[in-house]
Amino acid sequence: MGKSISDTLRAEVLMDALPYIQKYNGKIVVVKYGGNAMTSDVLKDGVMADLVLLSLIGVKVVLVHGGGPEINEQLHKIGKESHFIEGLRYTDQETMDVVQMVLAGKVNKSLVAHLEKSGGKALGLCGIDGSMLKAKKKESDIDLGFVGTVTHVDPTPILNALEQGVIPVVSTIGIGEDMQTYNINADTAAAKIAATLNAENLILMSDIKGVLRDKNDEQTLISAVHVSEVPSMIKQGMISDGMIPKIECCVEAIRRGVKRSIIIDGRTPHSILIELLSKEGIGTMFY
Repeated sequence: MGKSISDTLRAEVLMDALPYIQKYNGKIVVVKYGGNAMTSDVLKDGVMADLVLLSLIGVKVVLVHGGGPEINEQLHKIGKESHFIEGLRYTDQETMDVVQMVLAGKVNKSLVAHLEKSGGKALGLCGIDGSMLKAKKKESDIDLGFVGTVTHVDPTPILNALEQGVIPVVSTIGIGEDMQTYNINADTAAAKIAATLNAENLILMSDIKGVLRDKNDEQTLISAVHVSEVPSMIKQGMISDGMIPKIECCVEAIRRGVKRSIIIDGRTPHSILIELLSKEGIGTMFY
């Protein structure tokens, strides 16, 4: 806040947040982090500070992340072209090795370091750790290589971290019964993790404001959607293209016990705090 804001208004903002702080104290909130908020250092610092603040006021934050741009960059360095089929990365064994190295290594540890720098305590985890994300090859009309679907989530490593007041930072690499590693879509993994943890909220950070009544007009944001409305919204074209799988993750999470799923615009500074600690909220909430 700038100097032009009065002390009274400052106090009012803090008092307005009080019921939401009480509501979320001790509750689990799963945040899937990606998009522009992940590639902009300024936005990244803001997100990490938001998560640390939430942790300090008693919210049990779980951070699940992707890392598409970093994977693309590393593949480019070794002369390998990225190839996508229906929005999913074709993952041969060489690509899988790069995905694991980048996600479970570089990106994961960088996020842990950012959280620590912001004054929090964080622990980097990979879906392989403690067989947290069991997976199998994703069934598809077109072979996607080692793209996987989650068959089982063992939340023990996450719960152990939360009990110690530590923010678990999860990279979405799965492990099969045959010990093959699989590339798991981060939205899908976040929804499965949130459901297994019986989370209060699942927050998916995106590069759009949310669901729009008119997709060419950001002023037509729909703030709340009941999951039963989603099929008709897809038919009407309000939900289309890459938003469909994202919203299907929100719907699945709700149907499996998560209280609220929210798609928020990661390009907006402090969008997580605005969503959780204010009456107005931000983005589109599914319930």
